[in-house]
Amino acid sequence: MSLHPSLQSYADAWTHSIDAISELVSPLVEGEWNRRTPCPGWSVRDLVSHVIGLDCEMLGDPRPIHTLPRDLYHVTNEHQRYMEMQVDVRRHHTAPEMTSELEYTIIRRNRQLRNESRQPDALVRGPLSTEVTLEESMRNRSFDLWVHEQDLRTTLGRPGNLDSPGAYVARDVLLSRLPKVVAKDAGAPPNSAVVFDVHGPLEFLRTVRVDAEGVGSIDGAPSLGPAATLTLDWETYFRLACGRVTPEAVADRLKTEGDPELTAAILRNFAVTP
Repeated sequence: MSLHPSLQSYADAWTHSIDAISELVSPLVEGEWNRRTPCPGWSVRDLVSHVIGLDCEMLGDPRPIHTLPRDLYHVTNEHQRYMEMQVDVRRHHTAPEMTSELEYTIIRRNRQLRNESRQPDALVRGPLSTEVTLEESMRNRSFDLWVHEQDLRTTLGRPGNLDSPGAYVARDVLLSRLPKVVAKDAGAPPNSAVVFDVHGPLEFLRTVRVDAEGVGSIDGAPSLGPAATLTLDWETYFRLACGRVTPEAVADRLKTEGDPELTAAILRNFAVTP
């Protein structure tokens, strides 16, 4: 393998999730491709189109030249317009067309990963004409793919892979955004701490500490006197953090202690994905 060691976990996570997605959608009949997913405005077909489209961009394929309809209510900003292009261009594709393009894209991406010799800090194309490092691009791709695998599992009633390689990538990505949620978005007071106790297939305890300047940091040590503690299972955690459910919808799966205004503010700002 010529892949840099620091990229291997992201390649493994991508491979595991893309194979799972392929296995989930291959047996679907035409009508099942129209089922609504947790992503606003997206069917199973749309979600798989998104997966194919972004992996084609990872391969360096040109983006489709396509004009979006004006009546897509779920498209409200430039980021969503960018993502919708790969989706809308495939909206009339049949089930066999979708599965064959998915399989072909997987073959091409597997070959690309086998031959990948660039360094993790090499710059590659990102969304909206941005440039990101190869490491960031692969991390975001494996994160995005695992979350969409879970979207499909929710839609199709096929739960699983909550502790797969992609789940660990998702955990780390979501936890990296937690200090901002607590310190800035929820406005936790200076010199305070908030504990997140997560159980289930992925178990972890993390403390977000807010310093005297109001800047948040995160570590794995417990706090003796936290301002708030949130206890929840891993599936609820990532679904909240990815904006798939509201705090009200999963109130029975959440236990909060401490400052009620602070916990409410944290939950109100918990979703961190676009």
